[in-house]
Amino acid sequence: MNKTPSAPTRGQLELRGAYEHTAPDYTVEQRWEDYSAAEHEVWRTLYTRQRALLERYAAPEVAAGLAAVGADEHCIPRFAAVNELLRQATGWRIVAVPGLIPEEQFFAHLAARSFPVSVWIRKPHELDYLAEPDLFHDFFGHVPLLANPVFARFMQAYGVAGQKAQAHRAVPLLARVYWYTVEFGLLRGAAGLRAYGAGILSSKGETVYSVESPEPNRVAFELERVMRTDYRIDSYQRMYFVIDSFEELFEAGYGTDFGPLYDRIGDAPGIAPEVLLPTDRVISRGTH
Repeated sequence: MNKTPSAPTRGQLELRGAYEHTAPDYTVEQRWEDYSAAEHEVWRTLYTRQRALLERYAAPEVAAGLAAVGADEHCIPRFAAVNELLRQATGWRIVAVPGLIPEEQFFAHLAARSFPVSVWIRKPHELDYLAEPDLFHDFFGHVPLLANPVFARFMQAYGVAGQKAQAHRAVPLLARVYWYTVEFGLLRGAAGLRAYGAGILSSKGETVYSVESPEPNRVAFELERVMRTDYRIDSYQRMYFVIDSFEELFEAGYGTDFGPLYDRIGDAPGIAPEVLLPTDRVISRGTH
């Protein structure tokens, strides 16, 4: 039996997933027929309200990705059907997992072009906040961009980099990259500032806040700066890093030997997200 992983949150959090019968890589079967009418209704509620925000607040690639993987508001997606479409688009697939899984297995999945998606979905009273990622966060937030070839290549490169970071004991540094891009990244394109991070797009409040609020700092993405920056897990972000294209994100990490960078900044204290540096390319200065 696989061990339940520790949750990356402050304080104790007992993970809700069922880990008793997972495979060695922490995958499980998505028993779609077991979802209740109430669970499908939670999906419909969340999907409908977040989908309505995409045109104004999300990168265009997000809506395009939702269409590419066949997602809609009517019911929880069948992973097998989605995988047929993802395979045609980028060669990726999604795998069912009980919830959060250990870093080693997570990196291995990404390196093999498979993204772990939790099989459980939140309760009706949890529509606005959840302490750990559920099916809606994982699917609506992450899966659409796996249909984008450039972003999909970045995710695979991140998985490979994660495996190497473990050898350098530098996973916390690389985790900051994931947090400030895959989870809470912003993109500045022809339509203006837009969100692409899953943590933003699966949250009604932060979708609007990330783009419109005067409170947070918004700074142009720079890899070392991101690796040096602490993040908050218990509130909306105080700092967002902004890319101009997914190509920029991919090129920042693909084929790069992070070893010297880890050695240089590994023991340095993290920079608080409220702090701006003289070298930052500031897009908007926050009021915090």
